[in-house]
Amino acid sequence: MIPRHTVLCLGLFQFVAWGATYYLVGGFGERMAADLGWSRDIVYGGFALALLVMGLVSPLCGRLIDRHGGRGMMATGSVLASLACVGLAFSHSLPAYFAAWLVLGVAMRLTLYDAAFAALARAGGAEARRAMAQITLPGGLSSTAFWPLGTALADSLGWRGAVLVYAGLMLATVPLALTLPAVRRPVGPVPDVDTSRQRADRPGSELLLAGVLYALITTIMNFLNAGMSSHMIAILAGLGLAQASAVWVATLRGIGQSCARLAEILFGTRLHPLALNLLACSLLPLSFAAGFAGGYSLTAAMLFALGYGAGNGLATITRGTVPLVLFDHRAYGAVTGRLLAPSFVVSAGAPVIYARAIDWWGPEGALAFSLALAAVTLAAALLLKLRFAPASAGSCGISPGNGRAR
Repeated sequence: MIPRHTVLCLGLFQFVAWGATYYLVGGFGERMAADLGWSRDIVYGGFALALLVMGLVSPLCGRLIDRHGGRGMMATGSVLASLACVGLAFSHSLPAYFAAWLVLGVAMRLTLYDAAFAALARAGGAEARRAMAQITLPGGLSSTAFWPLGTALADSLGWRGAVLVYAGLMLATVPLALTLPAVRRPVGPVPDVDTSRQRADRPGSELLLAGVLYALITTIMNFLNAGMSSHMIAILAGLGLAQASAVWVATLRGIGQSCARLAEILFGTRLHPLALNLLACSLLPLSFAAGFAGGYSLTAAMLFALGYGAGNGLATITRGTVPLVLFDHRAYGAVTGRLLAPSFVVSAGAPVIYARAIDWWGPEGALAFSLALAAVTLAAALLLKLRFAPASAGSCGISPGNGRAR
């Protein structure tokens, strides 16, 4: 088993890393645009550049973690993130601004969930599922904590001062990364994981189909996440909520994420990862449908944020655990690095595309666009489960016997 203190430290690491990097532009984007005198497309284009860089370096980062482990790679990412935040805080020109986001893109690929999942897979092999779920629990509260925290810091220090605080927080995560095991321990066969239909013994055509479906789901999920992270507050405000109400309702997304992840940790071991993935993808269309009523019903707005958070929170877990039952965990970093690359590249356009969608079609149009994409992920998740879930998982993905996924 992966040591408990390592899981706790990585969970705290993810809490800080997501809040200080990925959610940065969602909290400060409007202030940055007003202070710098740039359009929203330019300001959010920096975040888009970071996501594009994440996709370009993803295969290499996966191979490096497979080869060297997560300790050094994630610690390096923390240092790079700190430097990038300092660069953002002192940027006054477009070249400096985009250079800082470029560095932050590399840093995010080395620090966020996908790097941590690969590091845990290297350390724990197929037994890493529970640890993967556990580290996402505090990470799910990042937006809930960091959006109000960033607002308070920016009110007193300005957005530049707030980003400098974020730089210090990222530097403080270096010791947390160093709690990862230095060398992968030997991992034997895991008796409660079905080996007849998984990993490298699958025919090439099955591996290709599994890879395509997994990549499609993660690509759309990451695209939606990038769009919602950048514009959920703006969408809620555009629907008619007061700005203060939009901020606190948006923070419910993080509560939904963490509550869903806690439920997975407590009860989700009875569900096969592919069944859990289908459940995650089922929640997203329902949440976007509720969003249409968010302008005149606070309850509907809250259901939108909570439901999206819950679906996205579970999808984050399955993004890490599904490859454990589809592919060879010994090459986890390299395989997922390749399959996740398109998701980062495509999601790079999400902040700008959502900004344009809101300008052209209004918040309702942005929600309709999101609903259509969510329907595609639901269809892909259903096909993935029907094609690859073992028969022993049952029609609902629940394993008989010891209650663990088989």
